[in-house]
Amino acid sequence: MAITPEEFKNISQYIHDHSGITIGPGKEYLVENRLTVLLVQNGCETFAELHKKLLADTGALRSKVIDAMTTNETLWFRDASFFNALSDYVIPDLLRKAKTRPKIRIWSAASSTGQEAYSVAMLINEGRLKMGASAPPLDKFSIVGTDISPSSVFIAKAGRYSQLAISRGMKKEFLERYFVKNGMAYEVSQEIRSLVEFKLFNLKDSYAPLGTFDLVLCRNVLIYFTDELKGEIYGKINRALQKDGLLAIGASESPRGYTKAFEQVMYGGAAMYKPSGGGGAVAAAPRAAAPAPAGARAASAPTASTDAAENKPATLRPGLRNKPLLRPRPLNNK
Repeated sequence: MAITPEEFKNISQYIHDHSGITIGPGKEYLVENRLTVLLVQNGCETFAELHKKLLADTGALRSKVIDAMTTNETLWFRDASFFNALSDYVIPDLLRKAKTRPKIRIWSAASSTGQEAYSVAMLINEGRLKMGASAPPLDKFSIVGTDISPSSVFIAKAGRYSQLAISRGMKKEFLERYFVKNGMAYEVSQEIRSLVEFKLFNLKDSYAPLGTFDLVLCRNVLIYFTDELKGEIYGKINRALQKDGLLAIGASESPRGYTKAFEQVMYGGAAMYKPSGGGGAVAAAPRAAAPAPAGARAASAPTASTDAAENKPATLRPGLRNKPLLRPRPLNNK
């Protein structure tokens, strides 16, 4: 069913208002393909009628529309450079901090169907195995995965994946160690699932109920938002991080131009961001600069990668010997 320009304008504005997702001109086909079934199911003959029902809706239809319009592209250990940096530098540092802190908290924002959050949980346990008897207990870690898509959160909570989903980045040794085969599906082990909690959450909402975090992963999601909303989200993430916390975003993304609330630090070949005292699009309380873990170095400009590199599953290596510590140097975020 073809959508008229006026219908497209109204539907896309409604989606933006309630999810932050921007659907630009030329994406009429996307709205048609993803919402036609809902249009028919709700007894509508045009997208104008669907929009009218959405305006009068109390939430159920809105959730279905947002769910249908959400892009759930994900895989295990997405982006080799990032997950190797996580394994070699960031997680060892979090394991050390776990010995003196009540809990290490990690947030996988826009967690989709759970692969990112579970990948991090597996690497945490791998790090513990390398530490041996001196490793902190697994329950010193907590991972929160959030997404705006109800169906994605449902799948993530179930922790049950098809052979096709498993084939997208899962290493054989991890599959054998952290999954149980049940019929034609693979279920994440209870040991790993105990670390992760999934919630329905809109990144436009207040982050206060989520608490604070030592590591926030918000990768490959802000690309769908307006520049103004990107700045707001960076500011809220800044306030949700511990003073020595880290933000991880997509390899082709950068806070530059949206906020002065972060300084870029390189871990191997991956860029991450620590809170700075420069404030942000949403004013952030000043924070003292935190010392970088061993192996970290500052960068004067963000790195970028091709889409192929960004979507390449990680080839996880044994832990590297950390490089000499270099003093972080803040970005010039003008």
